[in-house]
Amino acid sequence: MKAISYSAYGSADVLEYGERPDPKVGPDAVLVKVRAAAVNPVDWKAREGFLQGGLEAVFPVIPGWDVSGVVVQPGVAVDEFAVGDEVIGYVREDFLSRGTFAEYVAAPVRTLARKPLSLSFEEAAGLPLAGLTAYQVLHRTLKIRDGDTVLVHAAAGGVGSLAVQIARHEGCRVIGTASERNHAYVRGLGGEPVTYGEGLAERLRELVPDGFDAAFDTVGGEALRVSAETLAEGGRLASIADSEVFSYGGRYAFVRPDAADLAQLAELAEQGIVTVHVDRVFPLEQAAEAYRLNQEGRTRGKIVVTVDWDA
Repeated sequence: MKAISYSAYGSADVLEYGERPDPKVGPDAVLVKVRAAAVNPVDWKAREGFLQGGLEAVFPVIPGWDVSGVVVQPGVAVDEFAVGDEVIGYVREDFLSRGTFAEYVAAPVRTLARKPLSLSFEEAAGLPLAGLTAYQVLHRTLKIRDGDTVLVHAAAGGVGSLAVQIARHEGCRVIGTASERNHAYVRGLGGEPVTYGEGLAERLRELVPDGFDAAFDTVGGEALRVSAETLAEGGRLASIADSEVFSYGGRYAFVRPDAADLAQLAELAEQGIVTVHVDRVFPLEQAAEAYRLNQEGRTRGKIVVTVDWDA
């Protein structure tokens, strides 16, 4: 099969497009014919070696954890999916090697859910990792409730935009940091935008004088510090970007594959409660360019790579 892979840690320059062996399908997995795979910041962090303390790399590594596609072969123990089923997945294992930036991926059923019919394959590929991150942090870590006032950083980004929509659906008031060019977009999601940068803490206090019930940091550094400063007494703080959150009494969160959570997200998408904005689409052979763009950190929504099966 054609795939993107790298044989050593490094910049996007280490990514190569070429032939890799077809994946073998274990008893509890299905072979997915990939239609689209989304780029996430964690992908380039893994490629540059920042995760090697917790995730071993078995080189050559095919990157990517997000996928949408079609089941072409179920494993012998699988009765959840059949040939022809359209699926989405956050296909993360406990090591780096067999990712989704390929024509095929062998995906454990614990990582999959049925693709929402209302989403294109490109949109659906952007839902699993970012959506699960937002869903799990809001519900399990921050334990948001109807009536809470919630701060979401980088509210126009992949995780942030979904967090805004999910929190609004739960009855929360949501304040989202974003550049001025993305303010209209954040309002369209149901959030109240505020410009990040110098003076952010003062702007947040003007909007929410009594402090936030919950703060979701997706950036780290100054954003994390401001989040801690503007919490209400007893407010909850979580970060997916900076382990310094512990020093502020908050919690660090890392998303995990969960078929039930992913099915719930798919249902929210099917109902039109959450949407996925696709900012740019690249063909598989141009995945390195997609990664470079994602690493710049100025994307609205998701960057997606597609596999052309019509050629």
